[in-house]
Amino acid sequence: MRTGGSPVQRRIGDAVIAVSLLGLTVTFSREYSPEGWPRFDAPAIALTVVVYLPLAFRRQAPRVVLVCSCTGFLAYSASGYQPSVNVWGPVLAFFTVATLRPARAVTAAAIPTAVVWTYGSLATGVLSVGVSVAQTVIVLGIAWAFGASLRQLGLRNVELAELSRQLQREQEARARHAVTEERLRIARELHDVVAHHVSVLSVQSGLAQYVFDSAPQTARAALDTINTTAGRTLEEMRGLLKVLRIPPDGTDVIAGSPSGPTPGLGSLPELVERMRAAGVTVEVMANGVERPLAPGPDLCAYRMVQEALTNVLKHAGPAHVTVSLDYTPEQLTVRVVDDGGDPGAAPRQVTGGGQGLIGMRERVNMYGGAFRAAPRRPAGFEVMFTLPVPS
Repeated sequence: MRTGGSPVQRRIGDAVIAVSLLGLTVTFSREYSPEGWPRFDAPAIALTVVVYLPLAFRRQAPRVVLVCSCTGFLAYSASGYQPSVNVWGPVLAFFTVATLRPARAVTAAAIPTAVVWTYGSLATGVLSVGVSVAQTVIVLGIAWAFGASLRQLGLRNVELAELSRQLQREQEARARHAVTEERLRIARELHDVVAHHVSVLSVQSGLAQYVFDSAPQTARAALDTINTTAGRTLEEMRGLLKVLRIPPDGTDVIAGSPSGPTPGLGSLPELVERMRAAGVTVEVMANGVERPLAPGPDLCAYRMVQEALTNVLKHAGPAHVTVSLDYTPEQLTVRVVDDGGDPGAAPRQVTGGGQGLIGMRERVNMYGGAFRAAPRRPAGFEVMFTLPVPS
């Protein structure tokens, strides 16, 4: 069991305790000379050193320190010196054993400590056998109880620390799994986008070859389309390869393939109608000069709005949502803001570990955008993301 502080700090603390007890005992005993007892001379000081100085190593070798302290106290009492000034060395050593060792070891340590303490009490010549035994049982019992309590507390702290580390590892594993799952879903969608581009390249190249001699203008237009589409295809391929850079153990997370046409911001009206039918009032506003996006960013923007509206439906229920699309010459900024539904509802909290937020951040990062999600006061939630949209 470990108590507060580093090992060096604990050793320094024990050394300070041992030297302080030794200094206080020697100083007090030199000044206090009760009648009928020998003076506190050099042999008494030497035996007191044996009682207290080993306490500086009480955590490293608790049982050895207990034996040394009890031996020094027994020799001090047997030499006829007044024993009451050295009684606390063995008690502190026994308390250390009770703090660091299990009950069986403490029981074995309690027997010699009790014998030495009882002998010291009887050596005073003042206390009877019964009182001496009772005093020993009470003092050592209290030391044992406090030491056992500290030991149990230390063990629980160790268990809690290990559980905290295990929980952190599990949370990190769940986050990695969520990222892998979302990347695979994005990769499936990008696969369809790339397949569409390749189909366009094939059709346009065939057209250009067919009309190359009879309609040069049409062939030139087909080649322009091929050039533009090829550039977009390379861009989407780079994004697809970046998404697919995942550990091998995540390759079978998602099964199946998407069906139907690839959605984009042009599909927002259908999504809005579905959300309205579910009880969510959605208002879409566009600012700036609208222009079509490349298929990849277009799909990303649609999925982001879809995920944000789905979260509103799950967490806020019937609510009013505003979706704003702000076009600038270089980027698209999208905000999805809800009012929280119930006016008395508390703001939703961002935990950072939800799979939805992780997936949204992954999508935006893939296209070099920025993402932010935060609760609003007094209620509601806001999702904001930007996507570079070069002209």
